[in-house]
Amino acid sequence: MTATEPQLKDGRIVGIAGPVVDVEFPPDSLPSINTAVEFDVDAGGGEIIAVMAEVAQQLGEGRVRAVALKPTDGLRRGAAATDTGASITVPVGPKTLGRIFNVIGEPLDPGESVE
Repeated sequence: MTATEPQLKDGRIVGIAGPVVDVEFPPDSLPSINTAVEFDVDAGGGEIIAVMAEVAQQLGEGRVRAVALKPTDGLRRGAAATDTGASITVPVGPKTLGRIFNVIGEPLDPGESVE
């Protein structure tokens, strides 16, 4: 890592409006637009779902606005959010031909692993 690259740090969720999530990060580690941010949602019954969101806007004061790609039901303010430092990617290649994937590259059909 060079001196000009920001260090990836965790943030805290400060606002939720449906799929739109506002996350506050330390001012020196604000994620770039189109960067993926991950957080966990309590789906009830002890089930935890990992949710990916994409940063759509930098709001200032260390805050970003991201759009979640899964439901945010059960998400609470103050929950931890992790800056992945990369954009959302999906697998490609011969192992993916004829397969069905969701928007974040998770297979939706049975079959061999694509990794």
